Amino acid sequence: MMKKEVLFFDKNQFAQYKKAKTNEGYEIISITKYLQNFDDISEINEYLTIVDITSLGSINEVQYHAERLFILFPYLTIFIADNKHKEFFLHELRYCFEEFNDIEYLHEEIPQLVIGNNTEKFNHKKITDLTEEEIIEFTNLFSKQLYGHEKFKDDFSELLRNFRVFNKIGEHKILSLFLMGDSGVGKTEVARAIHKCLGGKRKLAKINFGNYSSDNSLNSLIGSPRGYIGSEEGEIFIRVKDSDTGLILIDEFEKSNSTLFNYFLDVLENGKMISSLAEEIDLNGFIIIFTSNISKENFTQAISPELRSRFDYKGYFTLLYSRDKLKFVEFRINSIIYKFNKNFPTHLTNEIKEELIQQIDVDKFSNMRDLNKEIKSKFVDYIVSKATSLRNITD
Repeated sequence: MMKKEVLFFDKNQFAQYKKAKTNEGYEIISITKYLQNFDDISEINEYLTIVDITSLGSINEVQYHAERLFILFPYLTIFIADNKHKEFFLHELRYCFEEFNDIEYLHEEIPQLVIGNNTEKFNHKKITDLTEEEIIEFTNLFSKQLYGHEKFKDDFSELLRNFRVFNKIGEHKILSLFLMGDSGVGKTEVARAIHKCLGGKRKLAKINFGNYSSDNSLNSLIGSPRGYIGSEEGEIFIRVKDSDTGLILIDEFEKSNSTLFNYFLDVLENGKMISSLAEEIDLNGFIIIFTSNISKENFTQAISPELRSRFDYKGYFTLLYSRDKLKFVEFRINSIIYKFNKNFPTHLTNEIKEELIQQIDVDKFSNMRDLNKEIKSKFVDYIVSKATSLRNITD
């Protein structure tokens, strides 16, 4: 017995369609589940199940498998498919279904995403959005936010100037930086400073590749193919959508594998991210910063020549000079005093700053994270000691 129909959806609207149907009580399940075990078909609730047959578009002998498979489904089961396979299914499944139609109400009732060239657009503040006056202000502010690394600051300023010109004429979509150096020397601070100077209010889009070394890492990053149990949107898509600046930080890049390296090679070449569900995010105008703890000597061994050639800037961050660490200490103490005075009734004066600076030997610290911990520890010690002194006086 032939089934009723296949409904075709636009992949750019699948998320809205799924949300609408879920609200109606339906569950969308891929045909892949039933290809693995035909017995599961007997458990289908035909009134609450929608079966996505898109994955059939990529298997051999579709007609043979389909004729054996679809006869097992309840007659009222709803079947859907990505319209990119429409012509293929019209021919291969012509003996299995009575009708092939588009999902009409998808366009009428569900608001469509803002789409350009089948690519989803988001409201990210990008370096290419800034006016000439704003880029000067950005560069000055960035220089103050990042301590030390003067050569990088000069190089970065020139990179931005060139990138903005060639991005505008369509020859350079993504500005990519590969920053090497020991942990805690300020590599990730570059991304945080850019995010802050662009006016970011939401979280920076950051992915740590130390968590992506397994064989299944690509699925975790960009999402599993539709139909796999537990299939969700990939982490990098979630992070980018949740951020409000055109910036992505990929930390500990060297710890991943060749599959992800190849994926980012494609991202840098085409200027867009593509998920396993064929969703696209346009990264035109974005900055992507890759950081790594590898040495300059190991760089050529860890990263392929093809990928190395795609990085617009490759730099090695060394330890900060004492004067830069002192500036950092002063900045952090000023910041802590300001936040403390906003949240506690006790008002601290700048006298504490000089006292704490005297207590911190910056030459003992090569890692800025450790130096920051020391600042926090000395600050708390100071507050506790002052509180104890006041109690002793009043007693």
